[in-house]
Amino acid sequence: MKQSLQLKIGQQLTMTPQLQQAIKLLQLSTLDLQQEIQQALESNPMLDVNEEQEAEHNQENVKTEEVNFSDNVATKTENIEVEGPSADSEWQENIPEDLPVDTQWDDVYQSSTPSTSSSSQASSSNEDFDFDSRNSTTESLQDHLLWQLNLTRMSDVDRSIGMAIIDAVDDNGRLTQSPEQLHTSFNQYNPDIELDEVVAVLHGIQQFDPPGVAALDLQECLVIQLNQLAADTPWLKQAKDIIDRHLSLLGNRDYAQLLRRSRLKEPELREVLNLIQSLNPNPGEMITPNTTEYIVPDVYVKNIKDRWVVELNPDIAPKLRINSDYASLVKRADNSDDNNFLRDNLQEARWFLKSLQSRNETLMKVATKIVEHQRGFLEYGEEAMKPLVLHDIAEAVEMHESTISRVTTQKYMHTPRGIFELKYFFSSHVSTDSGGECSSTAIRAMIKKLIATENPKKPLSDSKITVELGNQGIKVARRTIAKYRESLMIPPSNERKQLV
Repeated sequence: MKQSLQLKIGQQLTMTPQLQQAIKLLQLSTLDLQQEIQQALESNPMLDVNEEQEAEHNQENVKTEEVNFSDNVATKTENIEVEGPSADSEWQENIPEDLPVDTQWDDVYQSSTPSTSSSSQASSSNEDFDFDSRNSTTESLQDHLLWQLNLTRMSDVDRSIGMAIIDAVDDNGRLTQSPEQLHTSFNQYNPDIELDEVVAVLHGIQQFDPPGVAALDLQECLVIQLNQLAADTPWLKQAKDIIDRHLSLLGNRDYAQLLRRSRLKEPELREVLNLIQSLNPNPGEMITPNTTEYIVPDVYVKNIKDRWVVELNPDIAPKLRINSDYASLVKRADNSDDNNFLRDNLQEARWFLKSLQSRNETLMKVATKIVEHQRGFLEYGEEAMKPLVLHDIAEAVEMHESTISRVTTQKYMHTPRGIFELKYFFSSHVSTDSGGECSSTAIRAMIKKLIATENPKKPLSDSKITVELGNQGIKVARRTIAKYRESLMIPPSNERKQLV
């Protein structure tokens, strides 16, 4: 083949580093943004935290407290000035002339008022006080059971069996292996262990706290809890009979068959069911710690004089600025390595600040348009939610749908009705008889309202809910109602039936 040079003209879309950085910051959540800012502060000497604005912001937050407690502070100051000289003179008189070498400073120079030292220690301890670590529960269910096992007198072999049984208990308190499976695993190390010994240790652990722990199934869990109740508990015998013989009917809420087979009257069966419902099917949840995750909103929405005002949360990111001292060291005609380093970092710092500003402006525009469109939700609730898609907001702010998707992902809005992700305000629509549209979120709210007001003896089926919504002019298929109901974690009608 003959080699030759050719000239072609074409168009190609390339993303500059500035654009890539802006897109990256745009899709970050609040926590990720704070980490990105902290990393930029550590790597770029040109970036600095504007401490003056931070101090002014903190001063505005405590201005009300300063006004409220100004009188008390003045009174305390006067008392300190009066008592100060006498306390100081007494303190100086107690200073010895010569100090031993092994004498501690705190042993000699002690204040005459013990309240002062205690208050200083309290203040220093408060600085290091970690509220979450002091109030968090780190004990697991296995730790709780092992603690009780160690308090129980038994042989070393039985204790090893008990530890293996506790290891086989899941977070819900249910035993994941049968006694036969545990015995088979023990035979590999100690053939002398018999199945009866494993069962005996298991029965002992089943008496531990919480009641019903280490059960193989739901039926055994409930029976264990009933056996731990007092013998004179009302309806205890009938409850045991229903759980032993008619648990499947109870699970299916077939109260007609349950009344016939248990030979109980309806008021009596109601009392028995109240006793059974007081039991815990998952006893391990009482011990297993639950970590609470807090959401920091990116946007605040407030109603001020019948106007909905949108504000960015000033606490989600520190106020950044260019370090003027380092920026003044940059020289234009200097091509040294040090000057190039400063010049490159200055340019990166400017890009970073511009990307942050662009992120805030885009988030503000999108949040404002969402509030304008969903004003009915803010005033009347979920049933007034209007259908909204990304394309509608993209046209309103003159941006691409992908940009709107990035802005609304993992960004949260604080409203008088709660904290919601921006994605929550977007939903599909369903046609109405009048030719309008109804949001799927509003339909879910209507379904929840209808089920909340239904007759517990005759709960509404999906078909009846479809008819009820049709009477309101909303055309929804039954399978759509079933899908919305399942998304709300609402069981079907046969499982919602109650004996009232």
